[in-house]
Amino acid sequence: MSNEIVKYDPELNTIPLRKFSAVEMNLFFSIISRMRDKGDQTVRLTFEQLKELSNYKPTANKRFEDDIQSTYQKLMSLHFSKYSKSGKNRELFVMFTKFKIMGECSEPYVDIEIYKDVLPLLNDLESWVRYALEDFKNLRSTYAKTMFRLLKQYRTTGHAYFSKEMFNELLDIPKSYKNSNINQSVLKPIKEELSPLFKGFSVHKKYGKGRGKPVIGYSFSWKPEAKDSNDFSRSKSADETSKLLNIKHNADLTNKEKWTATDKVKGLPLGTTEKEELRKAQAEHDKKIREEERKKVLAELREHFK
Repeated sequence: MSNEIVKYDPELNTIPLRKFSAVEMNLFFSIISRMRDKGDQTVRLTFEQLKELSNYKPTANKRFEDDIQSTYQKLMSLHFSKYSKSGKNRELFVMFTKFKIMGECSEPYVDIEIYKDVLPLLNDLESWVRYALEDFKNLRSTYAKTMFRLLKQYRTTGHAYFSKEMFNELLDIPKSYKNSNINQSVLKPIKEELSPLFKGFSVHKKYGKGRGKPVIGYSFSWKPEAKDSNDFSRSKSADETSKLLNIKHNADLTNKEKWTATDKVKGLPLGTTEKEELRKAQAEHDKKIREEERKKVLAELREHFK
C-alpha cells in the first residue's frame, strides 16, 4: 500500500484538526484515501487494512478500537457550514453519518458513511489537493503533517503565504505560544521534516511595522512540482536517496537541522548523524594535526643534518 494516494477538495484543508494526535491524523486521512469517489455507499475497512494504511504501531485491537473512536469523536467536533448570502439561513453538518466499529467478529472492521452534503469534497473533483499517504503518515510532528497537506495545495506554484492569524488557526497553535515557542516547537519540525519532501524548501517570517517589528505572517517556498508529476513511490531506496539529496543541498538548513532531518528520514535515533559527523570532523582534525607534527619533525631533522 506504499502508493496509496490521498486526494480531496481544497476546502477540507480549511478545517483545523483541533487537538488531533499524529495517530488520529494518520487514521483520518487513511480513511479519506479510501472514501474518494465512493459516493454515498458504505465503505468497509478491516482493522488490518486500516492499520496498514495508517502505519499503526500498537497491535492490541482494544487499543486500536479506542484510537478509532477517539478519532471519530474529534471528527464529530469538526463542523462544515453553509450560509445564505444574507447570512440568515445557516446550516451546520459533520462529515460522517455512520462510524460503526465491529471488534467482536472473526475479521474486525469499521463501516463508514459520508454525509450527502460533504460528497463534493471527495467525489467528481474539479480541483484538488493530492499527496502520497506514505509521505504523510511518516511525518512525526502534527505541525509538519498539517503544513505538508496545506503546501501540497500549492505544489505547482512553489510558494504559499499565511498570515499569522491564519497560520495559528490552521495549525491549532496554543494561544500561550510566544515567538520562541513557535520557532522551537512549530517551525523547527516543519523545516526538518518537510525539507526532504520539498526540494529547496525554506521558511521566512514576514515582519510588520511598529514597535518590535512583530511577525505578521509566514512565507514558504520550494521548487515547484511539474503539473504532470505523480506522488507514487519509485522504491524505498530511491525515495530515501531523493530525500537525503534534498536535505544535503538545502542552503536554508543549519548543519544541526540537516543532521536531525537525516535521522528522521533514516529512522535513526535523534542525534545519531550528528555524533557521526562530529566524529568524522574530529578524526579529520586529528589527522591534520598528526600531519603537521610529522612535517615539523621532518623539517627539524633536515635542519639538524645540514
